[in-house]
Order: sequence, then C-alpha cells, then structure tokens
Amino acid sequence: MPSSESGAPDEILLVGGGHSHVIVLRELGLRPLAGARLTLVSSAARTPYSGMLPGYVAGHYDFDQVHIDLPRLAAFAGARFVADEVIGIDRGARLAHCRSGRSLSWDLLSINVGSTPRIDLGAEGRAHVVPVKPISGFNQRWLALLQRARLLAAAGDVAARPLTIAVVGGGAAGVELLLSMQYRLRQEFAQLRADPERLHWHLLTRDRDILPTHSRPVRQHFRRVLKARGVRLHLAAAVDDAGAGWLQWQGTDGAERLAADELVWVTRAGGAAWLRDSGLAVDDDGFLRVGETLQVAGETHIFAAGDCASMIDHPREKAGVFAVRMGEPLAGNLRRAVAGRALVAHRPQRRWLALISTGDRYAVASRGAFSTAGHWVWHWKDWIDRRFMRLFADLPGGSA
Repeated sequence: MPSSESGAPDEILLVGGGHSHVIVLRELGLRPLAGARLTLVSSAARTPYSGMLPGYVAGHYDFDQVHIDLPRLAAFAGARFVADEVIGIDRGARLAHCRSGRSLSWDLLSINVGSTPRIDLGAEGRAHVVPVKPISGFNQRWLALLQRARLLAAAGDVAARPLTIAVVGGGAAGVELLLSMQYRLRQEFAQLRADPERLHWHLLTRDRDILPTHSRPVRQHFRRVLKARGVRLHLAAAVDDAGAGWLQWQGTDGAERLAADELVWVTRAGGAAWLRDSGLAVDDDGFLRVGETLQVAGETHIFAAGDCASMIDHPREKAGVFAVRMGEPLAGNLRRAVAGRALVAHRPQRRWLALISTGDRYAVASRGAFSTAGHWVWHWKDWIDRRFMRLFADLPGGSA
C-alpha cells in the first residue's frame, strides 16, 4: 500500500462525484489528509442528490436545492477538480484515461460513478426512450416535456388532443417518478385552466406486481393511489420495442402496442461500459465486485462505492442510502491506506427505511414488514433530505 517510495505525496484520484465521494470530500475537508494529493474528476460540476429528484420533478424544490457544487466541495477538501469523464484505466501504469484525451495518474483510485440504464431494445428503440440516468440528461428532456405540456395546455381547445406519457419500471423509483411527473403536469394544466384529464399515464413493469421488494401493504397502497389518479397499470409487460410515438411489449396475451408521446425508462441499471473493459472484477450486471474494505476484488489500490459497486458478501439493491453510508468508511480506509494501516470492514445494514412520495406532499415509509404513511412522512423525508444537503452548503470556514 502507499506511501510513495519517492517521498512524494500519494496521488488519490476520485472518479465520479456520487453520493459516496461527496461524503469522502467533506470528511477529508474536515480532517485534511497529510501526505496525499487529492483529485476529483467528474463530467458534471454539479451532482444531483437522487433522494430529492422526485421532489424536484414535482416542483417542490428548484435545481440548486437538489444539486451539490463539486468544485466548491473539492476546494474545501483541498482537492483539484477536473471537469472530464474517465472512460478507461490502465491498472499497470496506474493511469485513468479521460474523454478529452488527458490521462490522470494515481496511487490510490476510488470509483463512484453510479450506474447506467439497461435498455433492452435495439439501437433504434433506445433512441426513442428517456432513461432516468444520467439525471442530467433526464433533466433536459423533462424540462422540454414541461414546456411541451405548457404549450399544449395554453392552446386550449384548439389542440385538445391528449398527451400520453408511459413510464417503464415498477420499482419504487419508477412509481415515485411517475407520480411526481403527474403531480407537476396537472399543476401546470390547472394554472393554465386546461383540463388535466388530457394527460394520459401508463406504468409498465415486467414483474407481476409493482414494488416487488416491498411489503404487501405498501404494494396495495400504491396500487390504490395509481388507480385513483387514473394511471393505467400494465403488469407482466416486457417492453421489447419502441419507436417515434409508440412502444410495444410482450404480455400474457401476446404482443401489445401503445401510442405514447414520451417514454421514460426507470428499470434496473448496470455498470458503465468502461468498467467491464477495465479488467477489474465485475458481476453479471457489470458492477465492480468489492469486499468489506470497499477494495475491488483482487486489487489493493482500487476502491469502489455507491451504485457502481456490488458487495460480494453483502448483496443489496441499489439505493442511495447505501451509497451515502459507504462514504465515511471509504474516507477512513483511504486515510488508513495512505498511512499504511490495516483497513476496516464495512457491513451494510440488512434492512433500510425507504420513504416513497406520491407526488404531492405525502409519502409512505417502508422498512421490511413495517409501513406507515401520511403528510407527516413527507415532511420527515423533507427534513432528512434538507439536513443532508446542508452538509455541503454550510461548509465550515465558508469555503467559496
């Protein structure tokens, strides 16, 4: 393990500005790491907090409230910020190759690049869907859809055709995003005195029920909400093709087709393509296989955390809570690695609390067999999310 035999500071390269790395940067800013130089490379200068994305879509938060300023946070940690995207690594030379053509050296490498959508369609079909990740790309399409809906609403009876939106993915992310989009667009239509019933909604999932990892009462609650809000639910529907203004799926009755103006994809994701090509250990979904020390399997100088990592002995579904909670142990082990000390194991919790909003200021709390719901749950979630974001807005010393 480092330190460098030359006596020069160790180069720690953080690839990606995900939830784990923002915690690492804050921790290293609070307690600077002697004997190391820190670099953060990210294609985006502002990283979104995924827990607040549905609230942003619903109109409860603005863009700044749900994004963390990475250059500012890097400066607080004494790190260099590089606006670029890593597309490959050379493990032997310890170089990370960027899209711009530059290469960045490292003694310790940490990867926190999230996940990429797995769209099981051909190239033509993929061109007609809107993946929720990367969030920056989804946001551009969402803003365009907002504007499109406003123009349609403002046109009134002159253009009284429906606007049909389909969301593929029946997990918590897909259900929550659909309800948030619906709430926002209905609000926009109401402000323009347009009929919100001109908005047609469809939710498709290949599973036999929505929210398959949650309890039966939670699934029943959201089925009631979807029904009450006029959302057409298509279960056991494996979408296999899409085009301009339509999508097709294989269901229990064979192939079916739906006309849709917008198709949003919120299904299971996979690892970035360059991770598969890196020679590092990955699982069947392309996520980096890591041990309890958060080191990539078979590697002593490479760490990974967040959605791009899959813990070998503690498999968990992809959820922001795990990425956030990897941050402190990752920072601690990077610190120990530089000092040449033994690393410490991180064992994620077996059960976790999910707070799932219904678009309006109402949410459901789900943890194992326990669940509860109400406006108070949404306000509790709002308090938790704002408290998390204040960690990076109110930096000690007022870092600019």
